[in-house]
Amino acid sequence: MLRGGAAMGMALLVACGGGGSGGGTDAGGGGAVVEAPDPTDVAGNPAGTCVVPDYPDPVLAAPPPPTVVGDGTPASCTSAAVVAAVAGGGRVTFACGPDPVVITLTETARVFNDRPDLTLDGGGKVTLSGGGARRILYHNTCDPAQVWTSSRCDLQDTPHTTVKDIALVDGDSSGQDYGRDDVLGGGAIFARGGRLTVANVRFRRNRCEDTGPDLGGAGLRAVGMPNAPVRVISSTFGGDAEDGNACANGGGLSGLHASFAIYNSVFSHNRATGSGANPARAGTAGGGSGGAIYMDGNQMDLSVCGTLVHDNHANEGGGAVFYVSNDRSGTMSLTDSGFARNVSDGFETSGLPGMFVLAANGQPVLSGSALAP
Repeated sequence: MLRGGAAMGMALLVACGGGGSGGGTDAGGGGAVVEAPDPTDVAGNPAGTCVVPDYPDPVLAAPPPPTVVGDGTPASCTSAAVVAAVAGGGRVTFACGPDPVVITLTETARVFNDRPDLTLDGGGKVTLSGGGARRILYHNTCDPAQVWTSSRCDLQDTPHTTVKDIALVDGDSSGQDYGRDDVLGGGAIFARGGRLTVANVRFRRNRCEDTGPDLGGAGLRAVGMPNAPVRVISSTFGGDAEDGNACANGGGLSGLHASFAIYNSVFSHNRATGSGANPARAGTAGGGSGGAIYMDGNQMDLSVCGTLVHDNHANEGGGAVFYVSNDRSGTMSLTDSGFARNVSDGFETSGLPGMFVLAANGQPVLSGSALAP
């Protein structure tokens, strides 16, 4: 657990502001663009020491030989190479030279359900950009284009996708539903089914649809993942004011019938841009809830530990967190975390500044956490 708890977290809120921009010049279909390193650019909350439970994963426990993007030069690290490597599955690493690089994708990288579990490892030096035009990573067990591997795609436990030590910037999923009614939101990552872990990932300036009552997740959107929570470890959603993510709901992340376990992370300067809430009020397009985090469903859990959530904004409810368990079975725990300056223009739950919560009795459970206006 995090020693120093909420006191440490709230002290950090005074000074925290995130790292560098993580952006870069649009490289189009060519090679990566070299970007000067930023030594202050640390993902997540460096004071958070919450212990991440063991998670047996054969890809991580016994990693196979990697597929390497690049031959050691920035020019060799192309969008096409990234897309092909992700499609093949397994462990993907990068050899783009000694300096940090930005690779702007000209098409979305897609996980195939019949390939080995993907671990996308940027090695701390790679930024993938959507160029403000497309989603960066797509994982969907129920999309036949990605290969059906079970009769109950909505319940299956595989594939397990891990994204680590990388920055995902300028993704935009607006209008990219691929002709499906289950693919909305997820400017950087959209995931349905199987499992997902993100570790040491920086989500910056990602976007998705501006309005809508039940879509969201500019950084990350998870749908129908019943077997295990989406794990977010030592990651940053936003950072400085100019790096915030924005979507109709869930400026940072959004879940529909999905749980989240968040450790030692930071959510700052994210925005829920919709108007009219959910269900949408008459005469509105709907949305605007969950500046940092938006969750809707039934039996689901939100666990936040060692995490700082500050300076997020919602046009409607829950500047920090919007959480609705429709059957009131959902649970929430906030451990050794700090929440401050999360503005809800419309509504929030009394006694929980920056939050709107409908959950099981006695929720959320707070331990060593501080919630400030």
